[in-house]
Amino acid sequence: MLRLCVVFICLLYGVKTDPQETCPAFTALGFGNALIGTDLKVKLLLYTRQNPSCAEELHSTDSKYLNVTKKITFIVHGYRFTGSAPVWIPDLVHLLLSVEDMNVIVVDWNQGATTLIYNYAARKCKRVAEILKKLIDEMLINGASLDSMHMIGVSLGAHISGFVGQMFDGTLGRITGLDPAGPLYRGTAPSERLDPTDAQFVDVIHSDTDGLGYGEALGHIDFYPNGGTDQPGCPLTIFSGLQYFKCDHQRSVFLFLSSLTQNCNITTYPCNSYRNYRNGKCTSCEPFWPMPCPILGYYAYEWKSYLTQQSHPVTSMFFDTADKGPFCMYHYLVDIITWNKDTRRGTFSIVLADEDGRKAESKVNPEAVTFQKYKQITLLIGFDQDLENVERISLTFSTGSVIGPKFKLRILQMRFHSLTNPERPQLCRYDLVLTENTQRTFKPIPC
Repeated sequence: MLRLCVVFICLLYGVKTDPQETCPAFTALGFGNALIGTDLKVKLLLYTRQNPSCAEELHSTDSKYLNVTKKITFIVHGYRFTGSAPVWIPDLVHLLLSVEDMNVIVVDWNQGATTLIYNYAARKCKRVAEILKKLIDEMLINGASLDSMHMIGVSLGAHISGFVGQMFDGTLGRITGLDPAGPLYRGTAPSERLDPTDAQFVDVIHSDTDGLGYGEALGHIDFYPNGGTDQPGCPLTIFSGLQYFKCDHQRSVFLFLSSLTQNCNITTYPCNSYRNYRNGKCTSCEPFWPMPCPILGYYAYEWKSYLTQQSHPVTSMFFDTADKGPFCMYHYLVDIITWNKDTRRGTFSIVLADEDGRKAESKVNPEAVTFQKYKQITLLIGFDQDLENVERISLTFSTGSVIGPKFKLRILQMRFHSLTNPERPQLCRYDLVLTENTQRTFKPIPC
């Protein structure tokens, strides 16, 4: 009876009865630890396809599971305000192992990163990098190759990865920076932060450039989802608590995770500003020919040879995303020629429908634009799903006015061109009159 009670208590509280079954875990701390601060201690947790869910703690290269002849990927987290373990680490480990047979090493420096004072954590970054260099040096002696090493650094972890790369004179295979930390790093010299010379290929996702992230380009290719600032689905006010501060910042991680699931590929476009991208001025993939435009995330390395051979190696890429995973948007370029005598200024809401009745709604609409007689306007419209055969299109035009007479917009020609799938036939409509705030549905015809 006593034994049954012990088993029940173990099940209830998740206690393992066999000490041999315990797995080394990421250091979980609490707000109390952050309050008093923590001294640096680095724990290295190895996962492979032989031990995908139960880590082996590395103290040296003398390991049961480490195979230095395979790819080695390091995951380096950033500042931990509350001391909790990053929620995304198990998913990232699992997905990396699912796409490639590799060694995944989680660099747990939570003891050091957990503090209420951000500066204290930032000061420890170079020391973390020194510890990692020592391990990598030992790996190299045992037959590892710098070419097959990939560091994925989040926030402060991106700069730690950069410091490691510097110590090897930029010969590391790849560094991925996920919203590299901005505070204390903006305006600093390249030697004090991540930069393109830190690895053979450096790719960066910027998702909170007006907050906790770094705004300027730091890699061979820099991705700016939704312009790099406010991410769809994230809180817009401080009343949402901690989520207000970390949601935009963490979005870079979840976008990278999404790229590993391969549910859909997020295509990105080279541009000098998000405004120009949104205005449909940057939709050409010609600079990458014969390759298409780069895709976001893990597989961006497929463009490495192009990106690292340019005379101007830094390339900024822009794109829009949905508000939740897998985050893909499906874009159309919409060319409109109007024939109103008077100028009209407004926006469009568009719904596409296929023969089965499935609908795709425009989720990313451009700013209000001015329509003038016989002048073509090109809009970049993002939809929440992809419809292969569009049977009907519904349009709603709005000037934003809720009082006064309803305006009409007279369309001479309208052309829809799928940017996501450019091989699809273009769809047109001619001679159409829209009454403001009134939905008009029609069947498009091939152009």
